[in-house]
Amino acid sequence: MCQEYLFNKVVTMGNCRFSINNYIRKESRIINYSWWVFLFKGVFMQSIKPPLIAVIGSDGSGKTTVCEHLVICLQKYGPTEKVHLGKQAGNVGRAVVKLPLMGNSLGNVIERNKVKTAKKLPGVVPALVIMFFVARRLLRFRHMLTCRRQGLIVLADRYPQIQIPGAYDGTVFPVNTEGSRFVSWLAEQERSAFHWMASHKPDLVIKLNVDLDVACARKPDHRREALARKIAITPQLTFGGAPLVDIDANQPLDEVLADAEKAITAFMAARGYHHTDGNQPAVSFHPQ
Repeated sequence: MCQEYLFNKVVTMGNCRFSINNYIRKESRIINYSWWVFLFKGVFMQSIKPPLIAVIGSDGSGKTTVCEHLVICLQKYGPTEKVHLGKQAGNVGRAVVKLPLMGNSLGNVIERNKVKTAKKLPGVVPALVIMFFVARRLLRFRHMLTCRRQGLIVLADRYPQIQIPGAYDGTVFPVNTEGSRFVSWLAEQERSAFHWMASHKPDLVIKLNVDLDVACARKPDHRREALARKIAITPQLTFGGAPLVDIDANQPLDEVLADAEKAITAFMAARGYHHTDGNQPAVSFHPQ
């Protein structure tokens, strides 16, 4: 009886040890599998992130019209979101002037700020106006990143750049100039914000190149010298080495739209995308 009891105990312990070993091996496979999933998400999923396409150019180059057309084209490949990543100071300034009581005063502050900040650090009030626009741009940029994480194709009207400070879509505070500590701190915050935004490089940049006379004819309410500066800067922007497509925006609108659509079609095909009904993403996986 005693021998039988001991035999059963030994068998039970042996089975228990066998079960524990099986459990450990099973859990090891699960752990290893989890690591493979982690690596897949961290490495391979990064390569199939939905495209981020930016359209840039001077005022009068037709950015808005081109973007409206390209959104329709991109929706054939999957859900698409159009975002505006410019400062929009002109639109806000015109809206501010219409405000009761303080509208004219605030509008004058914004207008004076455009002239002074190129020469020295502005005062506190103009600096706060600048940071208001930086904050708005950051909010729109974070919204853009959220759209990408949700699987949306993103088309950006304009894109932040750090290559040429003081140029359009770049930092406003002048560098290496004197000013109050508070304003200097705000200038540093602006530079940090732009460096962070510029670190997210677009997958494709479409440049709309336009001559000064054409731009002035399309935007008669804009100052000629301001348009000239923007037109001269556009060819210099590289956006961290992002792929670039140059389009002659002096052409008739139909030809500009056709060229932009061809660029999008070639780019999306290279990424493995094909047309769909616009409700489901259509992409064939392949590492970039």
